[in-house]
Amino acid sequence: MSFFRPEARAQLWRWREVIAAVGVVLIGIWMVAGPGLLLAIPGYALILGGVALAWLGVQRGRFRGADGGTGAVQVDEGQVSYFGPLTGGTVALSEMDSLTLDGAMFPAHWRLTQRGQPALLIPVNAAGAEALFDAFATLPGLRTERMLSMLNANSHQAVVIWRRGPPGQNPQQLH
Repeated sequence: MSFFRPEARAQLWRWREVIAAVGVVLIGIWMVAGPGLLLAIPGYALILGGVALAWLGVQRGRFRGADGGTGAVQVDEGQVSYFGPLTGGTVALSEMDSLTLDGAMFPAHWRLTQRGQPALLIPVNAAGAEALFDAFATLPGLRTERMLSMLNANSHQAVVIWRRGPPGQNPQQLH
């Protein structure tokens, strides 16, 4: 028997980093305000660490969506793999040419393109899709805030999130 309903548990799990950050900040505040000056310096460090964790947690929480989609995603040593019921494949992040969020499909899909291979389509709600946040963050020049706003905008069109520029130049940022 569980204390939480499954929906509430899913929301708590989605925002787990933010909840942990609030706890770290509260401990830091207690250390600064409480026992004495000796604990104030580590308390300030905990407050700063908690704020950084909260900022990262909010970004990750916005990236995570509902689970229950088809297929599974695995990210291993710079390679994204998708194992779906009808399609699948792998793309090396270092060889990736572009990242597109295709809202015209239901549910929305990430489209990862690599020269010489067919595009890899990954539903945003596939099992393990939350690992894509860290994988996409390694792409040079990717604007994370723009990616998150497009993901949460529920647009019904394909939007290029990131594209690799010519060798020796900075990556192009579209839109």
